[in-house]
Amino acid sequence: MNERKLSLLMDFYELTMANGYFHDGKHEQIAVFDLFFRSIPDQGGYAIFAGLEQVVDYMENLSFSESELDFLRSKEIFSEGFLDYLRHFKFTCDVYAMKEGTPIFPHEPIMIVKGSILQCQLIETMILLTINHQSLIATKAARIVYAAQGRSVLEFGARRAHGYDASIFGARAAYISGAIGSSNTYVDYMYQIPAIGTMAHSYVQSFDSEYEAFKAYANTYPKNTVLLVDTYNTLKQGVPNAIKIHKEVLEPKGYRLKGIRLDSGDLTYLTKEARKMLDQNGLSDVKITVSNSLDEYLIKELIHQGAQIDAFGVGERLVTARSEAVFGGVFKLSAIEVEGKLVDKIKISENVQKTTTPGFKQVYRFYDESGMAEADVITLHDEVIDPSKPYVLFDPNYPWKTKTIENFKAVALLHPIFQGGKRIYQLPTLKEIRAYAKIEHLTLWPEVQRLENPHEYYVDLSQALYDLKQELIRKYKK
Repeated sequence: MNERKLSLLMDFYELTMANGYFHDGKHEQIAVFDLFFRSIPDQGGYAIFAGLEQVVDYMENLSFSESELDFLRSKEIFSEGFLDYLRHFKFTCDVYAMKEGTPIFPHEPIMIVKGSILQCQLIETMILLTINHQSLIATKAARIVYAAQGRSVLEFGARRAHGYDASIFGARAAYISGAIGSSNTYVDYMYQIPAIGTMAHSYVQSFDSEYEAFKAYANTYPKNTVLLVDTYNTLKQGVPNAIKIHKEVLEPKGYRLKGIRLDSGDLTYLTKEARKMLDQNGLSDVKITVSNSLDEYLIKELIHQGAQIDAFGVGERLVTARSEAVFGGVFKLSAIEVEGKLVDKIKISENVQKTTTPGFKQVYRFYDESGMAEADVITLHDEVIDPSKPYVLFDPNYPWKTKTIENFKAVALLHPIFQGGKRIYQLPTLKEIRAYAKIEHLTLWPEVQRLENPHEYYVDLSQALYDLKQELIRKYKK
């Protein structure tokens, strides 16, 4: 596959606006844009931020080739001055973002870009499509891992993903949120996410009998024999044949059967019966893995019914986030520089949820004495929170609802990634991101994590930011 150059992967209006800024001499005007989202998929209690590494790579390598410029010239609407600007393009923005793996909530900035308004517009589409996709899958995976209650979750969606990029980066996002491996070999090659898989039904069918198929596989892979037992009859043939293979092929060589997998049928009943049969034959260490269009709700129900399952292979409903396949992140202007001073901007809508929060901002997470996350507070960028003093939290939609907290720790969530176009942030490894995500996930109260009717985690505004927002609303609603 030829290496792709994605500089023109942007909505066309990004280019028409950029050309307009250049034509009017506004292209170097400093602007501030916020990336945030408005609602949590599946009506959940939280989402997970993912995709920063790919955004950083895009920003560092953004450039325009002569063939791309020739294509734009062929549209006959872009000035030669603008095309020459693109020819010598150099990314010079400041970028702030949360760490990958951070639990995130609606309306808070998860990334802020400050710089030339032309440059901010050009990178909008790639930021959104990257963060929206990976955050969506990371969020879905977190829900599935939570439902599995400590049992292993495997990402099995390669053949059901919406294209190869969706498969690759979907597996990456799922791994961040706790999946232990993927069926996709490429992600092991690229990211060292363990590739996992054994056989399909076609392998079993290609032999004269199921026993012969199992025997051939066990002889080929004696150290890691996991057998698919539902091709013909799970309890009358599949599991008994797996037990026979252990006794007749593996045990004489000093090996043990590692596991069995079921991909169809009544998984609760079949796994209970299979577990009994395995235990009765001294194979209590053999793991049972199931697949077959699973999601967090089915997994929760299987566990509730007492299914004897050690690992879940989750495919299409994870990698496509089938139940709600759009994350809904947006990229909105919040300030613009005029005569060397930032002027705050707001978008007002009859839909309260679509009215933006103005200004150049920071986000703080408040943790209580036990380390549990209490609330997030969006502040102006230069505000300082003093943890030695009580802090009054209030609901920005219902400001009379207040809560005073003491003995807290306030942590700034937005970290500088680029300054003047130069990356100053050391990108963590994928394993480091995964470990960080696990730690941060544990700071969420169980009531926030539950799958249905979760407790609302509050994202508040500082008093100064709230006052600014109300002032601008009054100003523009006259």
